[in-house]
Amino acid sequence: MSYGYHNKILHVDLTTGSIRIEEPGNEFYRTYMGGQAMGLYYLLKYLPPKIDALSKENILTITLSPITGIPISGQSRVVMSAKSPLTNAIGTSEAGGFWPAEAKRTGFDGFIIYGKAKKPVFLWIHDGQVEIRSASHLCGKPTGETEDLIRNELEDSKIQVLQTGIAGENLVRYASAINMCSRANGRTGMGAVMGSKNLKAIAVRGKQKIDVFDQPKLKELSRWGADNFKNSGAYGTGISGTAGLVSIQQMVGGLATKNWSSGVFDGAESISGEKMSETILIARETCFGCIVRCKRVVEVKDKNYQVDPRYGGPEFETIGAFGSLCGVSNLNAIAKAHELCCKYGMDTITTGSIIAWVMDLFEKGILTQEQTDGIQLRFGNADAMIELIHKIAKRDALGDLLAEGMDSAARKLGTQATKNALSVKGNPLPLHLPQNKRSMALIYAVNPYGADHQSSEHDVFYMEQSERMTALNLTKPQTLTSLNEEKVRFTMVTQRLASFLNTACLCQFVWGAAWQLYDTQQMVEMINAVTGWDLDLKECLLIGERSINMMRSFNKREGFTRADDKLPEKLFLPLKGGPTDGVKLDHNEIDSAISTYYLLSGWDENGSPTPQKLAELQLSWINEDFK
Repeated sequence: MSYGYHNKILHVDLTTGSIRIEEPGNEFYRTYMGGQAMGLYYLLKYLPPKIDALSKENILTITLSPITGIPISGQSRVVMSAKSPLTNAIGTSEAGGFWPAEAKRTGFDGFIIYGKAKKPVFLWIHDGQVEIRSASHLCGKPTGETEDLIRNELEDSKIQVLQTGIAGENLVRYASAINMCSRANGRTGMGAVMGSKNLKAIAVRGKQKIDVFDQPKLKELSRWGADNFKNSGAYGTGISGTAGLVSIQQMVGGLATKNWSSGVFDGAESISGEKMSETILIARETCFGCIVRCKRVVEVKDKNYQVDPRYGGPEFETIGAFGSLCGVSNLNAIAKAHELCCKYGMDTITTGSIIAWVMDLFEKGILTQEQTDGIQLRFGNADAMIELIHKIAKRDALGDLLAEGMDSAARKLGTQATKNALSVKGNPLPLHLPQNKRSMALIYAVNPYGADHQSSEHDVFYMEQSERMTALNLTKPQTLTSLNEEKVRFTMVTQRLASFLNTACLCQFVWGAAWQLYDTQQMVEMINAVTGWDLDLKECLLIGERSINMMRSFNKREGFTRADDKLPEKLFLPLKGGPTDGVKLDHNEIDSAISTYYLLSGWDENGSPTPQKLAELQLSWINEDFK
C-alpha cells in the first residue's frame, strides 16, 4: 500500500486532447519523491534537446509530493518545471497557497502537460476526472476576474485556480503562474510556457483521501508545531513577513539600491516592513494548514495607487525590486506595482530589476527619451515605473523589448547596456548583495536556473555553530565575507538541503532551513510518519543532490558550460556609501570558488556531472538516453 501519494501521474496532450494516467510505483517515488526531482525526471525523459521554449514541443510539469495536503504546517507547495523561455536553461519555480493541497486531493501526484491547444483552454480536474474546456472567454482578463469566472462557471466557490495572466498570454518571457491571485510560481517564466500552450488555467477540486502511515506521530508533530510556534524562528516571519528584512539589510549595507550601485537607500525607512505594518497592512494570510501566516495583505485607498487587498502585499524581494533598486521611496507605489504583477501574472523580481536597469541606462544617457516613448525613466519616478509595468505586460512599445528579458534587450541596446545588466543565465539577480554575502555570489553563479536567493542558506547562518549546522556536518563557522573551501562546502551542502525541500514540496520558512519551525530531524520523522519509509537526513541530502545533478545534466544537453556560470561585471565594481562602501567581488576569488564547488560536487571542468557521479546517484540513464 502507498502512503502519502496516490501513485497516479496525469499526462495531458493539449494538441490531441488525449489523457492518460501513469502509475509509476513505489520505487519511483522513493527515488524522485515529488516536486522538483519528479518534474526533472519527465523533462529529461521526454523533452527533445534544444527546442524553442515557447514552442509546442516544450513540456510543462506541475508536481506535488507525498507530503502535500497532509495536516501540518509548511506542506502546501507546488513546483512547475519546463525549459525556461527566459534563460533557455532548466526552468523551475515553487509556490504555496491552497492550490497544491486541493490539487493533491483530486487524486493525482503530478500533471505533465504536452503540446498546444488550437484555442485557449483550461483544465478542470476533480476527483480523478479531467475535462479540457474552452477558455476563450477568459483571455485578456486580470487574474482575479478569471478566478471568479471559472468558479461561477463550475458553480463551486471552493475551486482553486492556477493560471497564467495577460502577461503569459502575451508571452512575456518572465510571466508567472498565479494561484489565489497572490501566490506566484514567479521565476523562469512558467506563465509564459502556459501561454505558449494556450493553457489559460488549471482548476482543481477534490475529496480524495491521502493515507498516512503513522497518524499518531503526525498528530504529535503537528501539535508540537502549534505549541512551539511563538518560540520558534518562524514566529518573526509570521508577524513581519520577509518585509522586516528591509531595515536589517539597510543597517548592514546590504540593500540593493539604484541598480546595484549601493547597499544603502536614503528612503529605506519609508518602505520598511515596520512602515507597512503602521500604514497599509490590514491582514496576514496563510497557505493551506499552516500556522505561520506569513503572507502580507495590504490595502491602499490613495486614488493614485489604489490597491485591492485580494492581491496580497509585497514581501522583501518585491519591496527591494520596486523600491530601493528603482530608487522609489513611496510604499503605496510599491504595493501598486506588486498588485499589477499579480493581476498581469509577472515575476516581481525580474520586472523590478529590468525597470531599475533601464532607469540606470536612462540616467547614464545610454537610453534616450525617444527610445522610452517619452517616459522620464529616472530613479525615484514611481509613476514611470507603474507605466512601464503596464507596457511590459501588454508588450506595448518599449515594453515589447523588455518583455523579452534583460539579456535579450541588452544585446539589442548595445555594449553599455550589457555592462549595466545584472543577471546570470538571463535571470536577474534577487535582492541580496553577493558582495556582502560571498556564498550568495557563488550560488548566483552556479545555480542551474540562474541567480536565486533560496537555493542555499545565507552566510549569516554559518557565522557561529548551531544545532542545525551540526546536523548537516558543518562545524567550522566562517565570516560573512569568506569564500574559502569550507564556505564553498557550506554552499553546496545547504543547496542540497534546499533542493530536497523543493523536491519534498516543503516550505523553507517551516522545515529544516533558516528561520524554521521544525528542525531537520523532525522533518525526517514527519516524512517517515507520512510515507512509512526509513529515510534519514543523509538520504534526504542525496535526493537533493540528485535533483541538482539532473538540472545540471539538462543544461549540459542544452549547450551550457562553465562560461555560463558567470557573474555580471557590475558586481566587481565597488559599492558606494554606508557600511559596504568600497566593497566588491574579486574575479580570482570567484573563479577559485567555482572550481572548488565543481570538484566537491564530482563534476568536470565545465560543471557537468561525470558519468561516475550520475551512476552514484542512480542517474546513468540520463547519459544513455542523451546518446
